Amino acid sequence: MIKVSVNRLQAGMVVAKPIVTKRGQTIASAGASLTSQLIAKLSFYRIQTVMIDENSIPQEIREQAVTLEVAEPKPEAPAQKLVAKPVTEQKTETPHPQVHPLETTSHRQRIQSTPQFQAFQTSYTRNMISLKEDFDLIIAGQVDGACDHLLSEAASLFASKTSLELFDMIHTMRSVDDSVYAHSLNVALISRAIGKWMQFSKEDLNTLTLAGLLHDIGKTQIPSEILNKQGKLTDEEFDIIRSHAKLGHKILKDTDLDLRIKLAALQHHERYDGSGYPRGLESDEIDTFASIVAIADVYDAMTAARSYRAPKCAFQVIAAFEDDGFQKYNPKVIFTFLQRVAACYNNSRVLLSDGTAGQIVYLNKNTLSRPIVDTVEHGLIDLSQSANKDLFIKAIL
Repeated sequence: MIKVSVNRLQAGMVVAKPIVTKRGQTIASAGASLTSQLIAKLSFYRIQTVMIDENSIPQEIREQAVTLEVAEPKPEAPAQKLVAKPVTEQKTETPHPQVHPLETTSHRQRIQSTPQFQAFQTSYTRNMISLKEDFDLIIAGQVDGACDHLLSEAASLFASKTSLELFDMIHTMRSVDDSVYAHSLNVALISRAIGKWMQFSKEDLNTLTLAGLLHDIGKTQIPSEILNKQGKLTDEEFDIIRSHAKLGHKILKDTDLDLRIKLAALQHHERYDGSGYPRGLESDEIDTFASIVAIADVYDAMTAARSYRAPKCAFQVIAAFEDDGFQKYNPKVIFTFLQRVAACYNNSRVLLSDGTAGQIVYLNKNTLSRPIVDTVEHGLIDLSQSANKDLFIKAIL
């Protein structure tokens, strides 16, 4: 077997010894074949090297790796002690409020440094360029070819990632581009994920993806000085922004597009309790696809940085949805969405609001935003307990 640095691992390599975190959690068993998802997970858990079956390693990597002979159990015992012993290293990871920016930045940087992100960014950027061009074609009445092209590009981008990878990539891309086009692409990808979780047919998934892509096309008709204003909007400016739903529907209404795509543009700001706009629709008056796009729209907006606030992490957004989600959003859709997003981050390392770092070990089904977190300093912390009501997950590490 050969010790290989994580940054040189490749999909298809075979694990020779179980990969275990400092907390004793087994990430991969001996004999497991590495995938891009598993390699990314190793980076997230800060695993530096892995023992790999020599026969599964390409020759050029094998020559640069450190070979370890498979010997009797005794020689291996000291090596295990050397890995487990350095208490000082574990203490350096003891959270402190001053490390918050470093931890959240390093998470983004780890994602940005992966080949998977580089490929995603290239495809994502190409999609955004296409989106702007195709929006112009649709506004000019050339709908069919533009929509076919949009759908093909977005579906290909979605298919290349697992749910966790997709959400992490989207969050990281928001630090690169915060335009209407980036938001529209994100909403399309998140909407497609929801549709997949709800077991939609391929045809409906494609329609839902287009609904997400085109939901904000009306914003192309809003003056840029209002749309991109950094300060507080006046009441008049806010009304102009809100008009984008009707403007988008006006652009799409006379096309041959599926009715649900048109309704998503018109209704994605409607709310289940009647508190939304432009018509104050309630409950089943709101189209299901519009309900899905509405949730994707809010999730992407809340996880993006704003001039007046930092981006919220997934669990902060889940908490916000839990506070009013079952009144404002389609219950079936919001319940599915919250369950699946929370599950994406189960076992992830997180930073709590008091500076404590830990690992999510159990999701509380009734309060998904407040799981049980295993910490070095305080042991297990159940965030759902009243004694911990002032604690919350501040960041994914």
